[in-house]
Amino acid sequence: MTKRDLVVRIAAETGLIQEQVLIVVQKTLDYIAEAVAQGNNVELRNFGVFEVKIRKARIGRNPNAPETDVPIPPRAVVKFKPGKEMREAVLKLTPKA
Repeated sequence: MTKRDLVVRIAAETGLIQEQVLIVVQKTLDYIAEAVAQGNNVELRNFGVFEVKIRKARIGRNPNAPETDVPIPPRAVVKFKPGKEMREAVLKLTPKA
């Protein structure tokens, strides 16, 4: 699903103009990105949590020269932890053995 698909569905269900829905959706995403970029967690009930985690420094390997160690510095990454309802819905997609 793309942002456009989301806007079209919301506009169809609510009767709002697509342009207005696009503005609201974009502002929502902008505020989420802004908060995460400041290092804050964003918790959306019944959806999930966006949080910033720091990856530890580690030693990597160059595939073209495996004998060479490459130091990888620590870095901040965004993690998403789905809410209970989303996690349960996705688990239903698990193929039966």
